[in-house]
Parts: sequence; structure tokens; C-alpha cells
Amino acid sequence: MLQFYFLSILLNLVTGLILFCEKEPVQDSLFDDDLDLSDKASESAASNNPILGFMESKNFKLVLGVLSVLVGLMKLLSVVQNDVPVIGDLFPAVAGLVGGFCILLQFYMETNSIDYVPNGLLQTIFVDNRRTIGICCLVVATIHFIFPKVLFM
Repeated sequence: MLQFYFLSILLNLVTGLILFCEKEPVQDSLFDDDLDLSDKASESAASNNPILGFMESKNFKLVLGVLSVLVGLMKLLSVVQNDVPVIGDLFPAVAGLVGGFCILLQFYMETNSIDYVPNGLLQTIFVDNRRTIGICCLVVATIHFIFPKVLFM
């Protein structure tokens, strides 16, 4: 269905942008001398921007993660006319599933009242490499938009 085609492109782009552009969490240090004042100024400017504030909200990330996973599943199940089932849209579906899971895991880690540290494999793949996953989502969405009838795309 064409609706899932466009939703897949849109959600992969937004997911990739959020995963790629998100800053690393700053850990509190004992000495504030190490912090640069320009970083504080840019953070306050970003928090005052309503668009960036909207995209950084926890509710937006939750909805985006759930929608990315659902559209990724639907891309595996639904087929655009005259396309090969399952493998016709394999990369966009996998990018949506992985990107959505990465955002949902990050949401869970931020909102959990207990400090949750994922095991080694989850930490390595979905937390440490989220910028790489974001780049992959952006590349897959762009190629999927430009070449819609290519196998695996």
C-alpha cells in the first residue's frame, strides 16, 4: 500500500534525524570548570525553540518509536502493487523496526524510576551505536524514496 510506503519514508527520516542529532547525555561532574559556557548557551537556546523542544519530548519519542515499529511490521506484511512480498521492502522495514526499538529502549531508560542498564549486546547495538543506526535510517529512507521499485528497497 502506498500509505505505508510514504509513512515508512517519513518515519525513517524522522527517526534517523532524532537518533543522529541527539546529544550524548552529559554526566554530572564534581568540577564545573570543565564545562564550556557555550554548550550551556546552546542548550538553553535549544530548549527555548518550540520545534526542537517538541521533537525532544518524551511523548513524541514514545509515539514515534511505536509508529516506527508498527509501520516496519506492516511493511513486511503489506506489498506495494507489482512488488515482491517480504524482500521487496526489506531494508526499510528493518530500518523502521531497529530505529523504533532504539527509540523505545531509550524512552524506557529515561523514564524508568530504577536505573536500567541493558545487557552487553543491547547496550552495544542499540545504545552505543544509535548514531550509526540513525545514519542507516536516513540513507535507507532516501534511497527508498529515490528508487521505489528496486528489490530490497
